[in-house]
Amino acid sequence: MTRVLHSETFNPWFNLATEDWIFREMDPDGHVLFLWRNCETVVIGRYQNPWLECRLEQMAADGVKLARRQSGGGAVYQDHQNLNFTFMSGAGVYDKERNFEIIIDALSKFGIKAETSGRNDMLCEGKKISGSAFKLTRDRAFHHGTLLVDVDLGRLQNYLNPDMLKLKSKGINSVKSRVANLKEFNPDIGIEELADEITSSFFNRLGAGTEEIMNLDSLEKTPKLTDYYDILRSEEWLYKKSPDFTHKLTDRFEWGGIEINIDVVQGIVAQAEIFTDSLYPEMIEKLGKGLKDMPYHHDAVERMIDNLASQNAVWEASLRDIGRMLLSEIKG
Repeated sequence: MTRVLHSETFNPWFNLATEDWIFREMDPDGHVLFLWRNCETVVIGRYQNPWLECRLEQMAADGVKLARRQSGGGAVYQDHQNLNFTFMSGAGVYDKERNFEIIIDALSKFGIKAETSGRNDMLCEGKKISGSAFKLTRDRAFHHGTLLVDVDLGRLQNYLNPDMLKLKSKGINSVKSRVANLKEFNPDIGIEELADEITSSFFNRLGAGTEEIMNLDSLEKTPKLTDYYDILRSEEWLYKKSPDFTHKLTDRFEWGGIEINIDVVQGIVAQAEIFTDSLYPEMIEKLGKGLKDMPYHHDAVERMIDNLASQNAVWEASLRDIGRMLLSEIKG
């Protein structure tokens, strides 16, 4: 059976959940193509660290969502002008090169000559226009990727890759490449037209089939899809699935300097070492105890600082300084 699914929603958690649902529930003897777009979102790979890859505070201020996919790979920024494609098939008939050929054939209809690179990307005139990630099991496989049509590449730089020197992670870092929009090579290319050409190329290669629409109403009809959706939008999946890492924070204020080394395990502060020339050792002791075993999350830290600051007016100003330092870095 050959199927093409088109998502009508820009909700990133729904779209990623739909991928999981199709991948886990589909007939492994069939072929499925899923075409979808997200609102302004940073999507990280399954084993990546959002604190390392993303400027979470800036994302929150600008209303940019965070999503974590099931597959590996690096962090990407997406908006409505990024078309995502996902190929699903049984392991016995899976063909990564055929999938790339379908996309390359569709792009050729717009006069764009694309080619694959050694890193599972697609290039045009030496610039990256698409990146891919993969997931394989015993009997089924998927291959998904992005196509930059007219993404605001300036905003991409706003949300990815904070100061790497402050974080040492055991996860997978993104690899930076020169990227370009398809509009650079054909100003007249459009999202809907490109999706139509990919659909036609897919059916031409694999035989005629059905086209279906996916949207949030699908959740009411499909309990399994709802389960995947609830997982992918949960705080546990977004943050606690991160690899263990150490965050070093330093600053100097009128009252003195401070260095805090925080070890984070599964999104929880396992240890916080504090070095300072502050005149308030009791404050520092309480701060260390307050950080330990708490979620490494902006709201949790803010509540803890507020609680400590209310206990002693003498050290309140110093704690507020430390709190601003922490909250500017702990952005989740």
